Formats: sequence, C-alpha cells, structure tokens
Amino acid sequence: MLTPSYQKLKDILSKSIDSKRILTNPLQTLAYGTDASFYRLIPQIVILAHNETEVVEIIKQAKLLDIALTFRAAGTSLSGQAITDSVLVVATHGWKNFELLDNNQKIKLEPGIVGARANTFLAPHGLKIGPDPASIGAAMIGGIVANNASGMCCGTAQNSYQTIADIRIVLHDGTLLDTADTNSVADFKKNQTALIHEIENLRDTIKSDETLYQRIKNKFKIKNTTGYSINALVDYEDPIEIIKHLMVGSEGTLAFISNVTFKTIIDEKYKSCSLLIFNSIQDACNATILLKSSPVAAVELLDRKSIQSVENDPEAPLYFKTLPESACALLVECRDNDLNVLLQKQEEIRSQIQSIPTYTDYEFTRDLKQYYFNWKARKGLLPTVGGMRKTGTSVIIEDVAFPLSHLAEACLELKDLFKKYEYHDAYLFGHALEGNLHLVFSQDFSNQDEVDRYEKLMSELAILVVDRFDGSLKAEHGTGRNMAPFVEKEWGTTAYEIMKRIKNIFDPNNKINPDVLINPDPKAHLKNLKPMPESHVIVDKCMECGFCEPHCVSEGLTLSPRQRIVIAREISRLEETNDDPQRLAAIRKDVTYQLDETCATDGLCALACPVYIDTGKFVKEWRASKLNVDDKKIASYIGSHMAGTTSGLRIGLKIVAGFHNILGTTIMATLSNGFHFLSFGKVPKWIPEMPKGANKINTNQ
Repeated sequence: MLTPSYQKLKDILSKSIDSKRILTNPLQTLAYGTDASFYRLIPQIVILAHNETEVVEIIKQAKLLDIALTFRAAGTSLSGQAITDSVLVVATHGWKNFELLDNNQKIKLEPGIVGARANTFLAPHGLKIGPDPASIGAAMIGGIVANNASGMCCGTAQNSYQTIADIRIVLHDGTLLDTADTNSVADFKKNQTALIHEIENLRDTIKSDETLYQRIKNKFKIKNTTGYSINALVDYEDPIEIIKHLMVGSEGTLAFISNVTFKTIIDEKYKSCSLLIFNSIQDACNATILLKSSPVAAVELLDRKSIQSVENDPEAPLYFKTLPESACALLVECRDNDLNVLLQKQEEIRSQIQSIPTYTDYEFTRDLKQYYFNWKARKGLLPTVGGMRKTGTSVIIEDVAFPLSHLAEACLELKDLFKKYEYHDAYLFGHALEGNLHLVFSQDFSNQDEVDRYEKLMSELAILVVDRFDGSLKAEHGTGRNMAPFVEKEWGTTAYEIMKRIKNIFDPNNKINPDVLINPDPKAHLKNLKPMPESHVIVDKCMECGFCEPHCVSEGLTLSPRQRIVIAREISRLEETNDDPQRLAAIRKDVTYQLDETCATDGLCALACPVYIDTGKFVKEWRASKLNVDDKKIASYIGSHMAGTTSGLRIGLKIVAGFHNILGTTIMATLSNGFHFLSFGKVPKWIPEMPKGANKINTNQ
C-alpha cells in the first residue's frame, strides 16, 4: 500500500496520464525497477512516461509533494545509476523520434532510441553516432548521454561529451531549456539568472585556481566519468555550453533529457581487424604504446582468461585452447574509405610493432565471418563472463583507466590484487589504447564475510588506481552507487566541493536521482545489494544485462525476457526464505498473464543473449509445471491427433464465421460477451478480427 504522499501523487497524475502506465503492483515495480547492476531498490511507483508534457507534469507534482524521482531509459547501466525506492520514470516507448539535420551532419534523437537503431538511420549516409559502447544494441540514447558512454573506437575524441551539439532538458522545477532554440535560450537566461550566475561563479572559481584548473585538464586526458564532467567549466566560457556539457555524464542527477543532438561521425566503408596474440600482458601493453601513434581505429586488450571464456564458441579458432597462461591478445581494428589506404595502414601497423614478438603470426581480415567473430568475442565478454560465474553470485564489472605509460605495470598490480583477495575468476579486458580496463569477477553477497572481502578489494583498488597511478576509478561506465563513496578520494576535496555545488545548483532539494554520484555514505557501495537466488537451470546464468529486450515482441505489452527472469528469481527467493508470504501472493496473482500468457516463446531473446538464454524455453517449462494430470492428458491427445484437431478447428471457425454473417458484428459481439461471462471465462470472446476457417491444403498436388 502506498503512503499518503505517493498515493496523492498517483491520484493527481492519473488525471493526465493513462493510469495503466502508472504501476504500483509488486510484480511490475520489481520488474521495471531492476537494471543491469548488482544493486536493487524497488520503486513505490513506476511511471511509463510517453512524452515531455507528461514528464514536466510528473516533475512539478513530485516537487510539490517532496518526492524523489529517478529517470531510466534501457536500464543497461552497471553501477546502480537508475534504481530507486521512490518513483521511477521510464522513458522508452513513446521516445523514438529522430530527425536528421544540417545535411546529415547532425542527428536529433529522443532518449528511448537504442544506440544501434540510431546508427541504422545514419548508415545509408555512411555515418554513425560517436559513442559505441559494447551494449549499443540495447543501451538507449538517454543512458548513453547520461553516462557519457564511449566504447571501443570512439576513445575520448568521439564520446557523447565531444560530439554533443545540442540538448533539451527539464529541470527540477519543470523549467525547459533547449539549447538548439534561440528563444528557449533567451528565456532561460532571462528567467534563470541565479542559476546562470552560479555557473559563471563556478567557472571563474576554477579558472582562478591554477592547481585545480590543471588537475581538471590532466584528469580528462584519459577517459574519466568519475563524478560530474567538470571539464565543461574549463573547456567553455558560455554558461549554456557549460550546462549542455555538464548534462553529459550527470547520470540523471541534474535534469531529465528530452532529446539530444549529436554531430555525426564518418563510418568508414572498409574495415579490417586482427587478433594479435602476445607472449605476455607486458608485451601487449608495450605494443599498445607503439600503436598509439599508428593509424589504428581501436586496440582492445583481452587477457588469457578472457580468451578462455570464448574458446568453446563454435567459431573460435582451435589454437585458443593451446595458448599458455601468460598469453594476452590485442584486437586491432583498421578503417578507411579507400581500400588501398586501408592496406597501407595495415602495413604501417605491422611496421610499428615489429620489435615486439607475437606468439603466432597474424593477418588482418576483412572476411565477414572471422571479422564478426573477433568483435563478437570482445563485445560479448562481459555477459559471457557473467554467464560463467557460479550460480547465486553477482557479476561485478569495474571500469578503470590509467595513463598509457603505466598500463603494463597497472595490469600486473591488478592481477596481484585479485590474487591477494582470492578472486581467481577475475578477468581483464578493455580499451587498451585509452588505458581503459574492465575488471570482471563474480561476487557472492549472501554472507557478511563475502561483503567484507568485497569492501577490502574496493578499498585497495581505489588506492591502487588513485594513489599509485593517478588514474580514473570510472572511465566510461559512470560513477553510480558503486563508486560514489570514492569520488572525493579521486578528485580531492576542492574538486569534490565543486561537484556538490553543481548538484545543489540544479537540484537544491536533492530529489533528482539522489544518492547517485554524490553520496556522503562511505559504505553506500555495500548496501542494497541484489539477491541472485537459483531459479531454473535455463535462466540461472542470466546477469540481467538487458541485451534481450529490443528483440522481445511482448516487451512493452507486459514483461521482457530479463524481467521474466527477475520475477521468477524473486518467486524462488520468497518461496525459499518464506520472509514475505503476502508479497509472494501479490506477485503470484499477476504472474500468469505477465510472465506466461504473453510470452511468444519464440526464442528471439536467445539470438541476442550473449550466453544464449532462451527465456521462451524457460516459459514453456514454467507452463508445463503448472499443468495438472488432466491438462497433460488433453495436450497429449491433441498432440497425437493433430489432423483431426485442425480439421475440427477449421469447421468450428467456419461455423462461427457463418453466424457472424447472419447476425452481424454488433449482435455477434454481444452474444459472445454474454457466453464468455456466463461460462466464467471458459468460452473465449469472439472479435471481428477472428479468422475464418481455411480450406484444407491438398498436399498431393
């Protein structure tokens, strides 16, 4: 039951927003409240907002009632950026509009568009958007911008911060700012003088402090998404430009993003890649330093364990299984619009690193099968590694960056750190060219000893990254709840105070996605941890990444494959612990329609899942488990008498169609509804779209 203020918010919003899109039942709030991170908070209310007018109304009413809001697009973020126990506003369906501008040099996108979908709009023009995260097939524009996601090829030159042209936002009081609209900007400057003045004060404060100014400059020479993008305050003079760029990487804590305009990037016609195997991780890192000045589009590092995680893929080369434990791979990408230039680039790359021996010979390939396997292996590493973890554990991904000159040393010290705390399943991979490493390992949060072990690891990781190498604790995944307690450690007190002032300027009451990015609790990263109980062998390896969602035909009607697994897990947990029978009953009340009856069981989700989880197959098992003896007998009879069954159905449909012709649509619908009611739902409703019985196909012709 909702508390009075939340009930009042629901009642008020129900007057302007379809009440079917204001969700409060336990099943839906859990399903929509879950993201790809290892944190869980269950919202009181989930609102599926469909347009900006609705969002403005939600923000204004929530402000009046002093209720916190969190905004969500795809929910693919990994560090707890978009979870809440208050009100979650989901901007996916209804936020799909786009517009090509300035002869395709720019593209305006709403937040609910999947990144890969945006690229399909640009592909006919040989263009793309700059950010290219591994999750681009599922992550949406709102989250890509809010987290300043980058990726394999964009580096620090083509990320959201560098390629944003304009943005339209809604502030905490409902104020709109569209930086592409001169009238909007003029109104904003006229009506928000205090805010503008504060931004200018911050800018001038930093520029008058040479030490802080240079520190900000240096910190952003490598990838960095720890805290706010305060480089906006040194890169720009105009307060509107500063605001625009502060929104990038703000993780939904400053405003709602209604749309964003990107400058488009050339998508080169010819691409080739090669998997270079080195004898050691030091050799691979030293080669990366040499490759920095060569014509590469991307250099991705995969340590031995990462290679091991894909060596059983049917398309993997056989030699993967024979590599020594010290081996390390670099996936090197080369691109150009001229094939001859591409070949020249390949030779330049060879020449650049010839002083460092490789374990095997290597060739650049444009063969589509081999090319896509190489990139599939790299892009799917996180969920693949997640799928290999022990059931009941969470997969943790940390995302650090080091100055390239220290990358080899940092890799070795990271491996020693994992060895010290007995994380024997830890993997290293990432964007070596940017000094950006992803650290992936499984973590059991089911007992205090394991939580303590995690706390010690994170504490020493922060010391290693910040004190030892002056690197970034978050390079491209956003701060989130996991790294919020360490923002001050990385940046120091002076810069951290600047960030707190930024939060206060845009959200003085701390009601826009609170406790994310700025969080005074030093143990915030150890709280609200997501339970991962065993449920069913088909789905237990799911890490809830959400890669399946764009491929699900019932997503948006009811649940996505990820959400179905979340609900199944929660039912298993509640049955096992018996700690909330009332909540279990409430979830069970809605589960048949939400999880079972509306799943097409077509297996499309498995095509997108990096670990091939077929949630449709799981739902079929679920259905089978609910059948009684009589149901199974009937199903068995139908299965062994299909010819007679289909013949009977053809005749039945023809009879129904005959009655429709005689009675007409109105009388037919009335009678159908009556029979449906009198039979307590046993007789299905007739609808005008119901097909007529077809003639039998003559297979002898």
